[in-house]
Amino acid sequence: MGDDLLLDSLRRRMRAMHSLYEDATATMDLSHVNHFEREGVLPIAFSLFHYINMEDSSYFLITGELPIFNDEWAQRIDPTIPDHGKHKTVDEMIHQRIGNLEEFIAYMGTVFARTETWLQGLVRSDLDRVVIARPLPPQVASTYSARVAGEAGITVLDATECWMYQHGLRHMGEIELGRGLVGLQGMTS
Repeated sequence: MGDDLLLDSLRRRMRAMHSLYEDATATMDLSHVNHFEREGVLPIAFSLFHYINMEDSSYFLITGELPIFNDEWAQRIDPTIPDHGKHKTVDEMIHQRIGNLEEFIAYMGTVFARTETWLQGLVRSDLDRVVIARPLPPQVASTYSARVAGEAGITVLDATECWMYQHGLRHMGEIELGRGLVGLQGMTS
């Protein structure tokens, strides 16, 4: 695969995935996002906040630049649980709600713009840089990205594909299912 084709594909896929989140949030209100279906079913608020906060955190792990989310954003968005919840249980995260959807959308847009700007500046050799070397730490060793990692460890390409793109699509699937539970349509056919 040519250098330009690989980077172009990654950039286009991330933009397309981001556009699904933008379209989804443009057609929902807080009653949709915070809907409680039943015990054991996470609300859309979880999938939204979790993924966007994880993309923000992943960017930090890949680039070393601090996450955007801070105490100010926490006050503006007013999530019930100001944490992505990766290391929490469903029983804990079932209580996630977003207090201010407009501020959450502003945070999401800021995260997406930073990621897309970074992707535009990448060159092919950047993708080979190892972000987490082997042996992988215990909290990473059991993840999907550990299964994808090569002999050296998790590269920028692995991290971007696994932590951002594939992770984002996974949670978009949850959001689409959640939209169906609240009477809205899915995002794609």
